[in-house]
Amino acid sequence: MSNENEKMFTLKDMTANPAPLGLLGFGITTVLLNIHNAGFFPLNSMILAMGFAYGGIAQILACFLEYKKGNTFGTVAFGSYGLFWWSLVILLILPEVNFLNTGPGSAVQAAGATSLAAYLFMWGVFTLAMFIATLKLSRGLQVIFISLAILFFLLAAGEITGSQTIITIAGFEGIFTGAVAMYVGLAEVINETHNRELLPV
Repeated sequence: MSNENEKMFTLKDMTANPAPLGLLGFGITTVLLNIHNAGFFPLNSMILAMGFAYGGIAQILACFLEYKKGNTFGTVAFGSYGLFWWSLVILLILPEVNFLNTGPGSAVQAAGATSLAAYLFMWGVFTLAMFIATLKLSRGLQVIFISLAILFFLLAAGEITGSQTIITIAGFEGIFTGAVAMYVGLAEVINETHNRELLPV
C-alpha cells in the first residue's frame, strides 16, 4: 500500500552553464598567442597576462563548475587546458626569475627546442584523445579539438625542425582554432539568452 504522505519532487539545475567562460578563455588567448606565432608581433607581457588570467584562471574556474555539474569531459578539458596555459607562462618566465638564478650552477635553463617539441607533442596526443570523446558531442567541439591537435603537432614540428615557416603556418591554423572556440562559446551564450538556436554549434 502506498504511503499517502509520500511526495514526488523534481529538482531542476538552475546553475549557469560554465562552458562559454572556458571556451572564451581558451579561444581569445589562443587567437592572441597565435597572432604572435604568425609573426605579427613579438611575445610580450600581454600574451603572458592573458595566458595566466583568462586562459588559465577562467578555464580552471570553468573546470570546477563543470565538476559540480557532473560533466567529466568539461572538467578534464577546462582543467587541463587552464593548467596548460599556466604551465606555458611558467615555462617562459621561470628562467627570468632572479632569485632562482643566483650563484654558480643554479640558473634555471630555458626550455630548448627538443624539450619544447616533446611538451607540445604530448599535448597534441592528449588533445587527439579528447577529440575522440567529442565524437559523441557537438560538431563545434569536434572542430575545436581536431584543429587544436593539429596545432600542437605543427608547433612541435616547428620546434624540432627549427622551421619558422611551419611556426607561421601553425600561427594561422591556431588563429582559426581560437576563433572557432570563441564562436562556440559566444553561440552558447547567445542561444541560451534567446532561448533558441540562433547560431548553430
